[in-house]
Amino acid sequence: MKIIVLGAGAWGTALAASVSSQPDSHAVTLWARDTAQVGLLQAQHENKRYLPGVRLPPALAFSAAPLTELKALTSRADLVVVATPMAALRPMLTVLASCPAPVAWVCKGFEAPLAGAIGLLAHEIQAQVAPDLKAGVLSGPSFALEVARGQPTALVAASLHESVRQALVDAFHGPTLRVYANDDIVGVEAGGAVKNVLAIATGLCDGLGLGLNARAALITRGLAEMTRLGLALGAQATTFMGLSGLGDLVLTATGDLSRNRQVGLALAQGQSLAQATAALGHVAEGVYSARTVVQRAAHLGVDMPIAEAVVALLDGQLTPQQAVADLMGREPTVEQLDVAS
Repeated sequence: MKIIVLGAGAWGTALAASVSSQPDSHAVTLWARDTAQVGLLQAQHENKRYLPGVRLPPALAFSAAPLTELKALTSRADLVVVATPMAALRPMLTVLASCPAPVAWVCKGFEAPLAGAIGLLAHEIQAQVAPDLKAGVLSGPSFALEVARGQPTALVAASLHESVRQALVDAFHGPTLRVYANDDIVGVEAGGAVKNVLAIATGLCDGLGLGLNARAALITRGLAEMTRLGLALGAQATTFMGLSGLGDLVLTATGDLSRNRQVGLALAQGQSLAQATAALGHVAEGVYSARTVVQRAAHLGVDMPIAEAVVALLDGQLTPQQAVADLMGREPTVEQLDVAS
């Protein structure tokens, strides 16, 4: 297969490197907008900004073709993977609107709301700007650094189109990556978006030293919130028990490679949001998605108290201690298996 990965951040680089290092590797090209960055990648075969210390395979090719030439570049591909942040997905899909190959994205979260609108998930953006694309998402519990190092990882390829799911499995399934197919793109994307917000809350919990009991309760009730919102959006309940739901939530909430968890830890230590995000050097999607998660939930009549507390914390309306007190002070209710409580 000929695979084009658009975006040379940590995740795009890791996926491109993983496929290129396989024994019977596909032909992979990693594209970046920044010509200088591509020059360094070619010269050093290392992404020192995003994946320092990881040697990139010699077979991996690089491109800095201008956006105006992306249509030609991708027209010869068997699979195009968009590995940009969520904020860049809309313009990228607009460029790829007539791409004949399957297109998949790996960004997680909600788009920042446009004027007079609500924030959208990736498949909703695609339906607006590139409705004729055969497209999907590659998601699941995965830190880019571990994928780049060849450590075992399982992912989910979700799409309404069987050909897209199969292309993703054919491209990425290998000795260190196991890829499962799923047709519930709504559920996979909802899980990937909400887990980032919940990871901020869990980082806050751990940073305040509230203990393992509190962490377990927070993750479990967070999963209930994630599922409620997903069902209201049209997802399947079982998806949230899988890799892109519970799996990704546990990883992002408890793993210290998680940028969203690091934000919560920093806020618990008294840092401002600006200080917490500046120290990362990477995008923490939960910071940008939290408000949209709460907005979509309110629009659908879905109760999400943990997500609401995260937004209040990010907006400076609550201190970390007040956020915890508010959550613990809620009225008692019944735990129901249909996650309605």
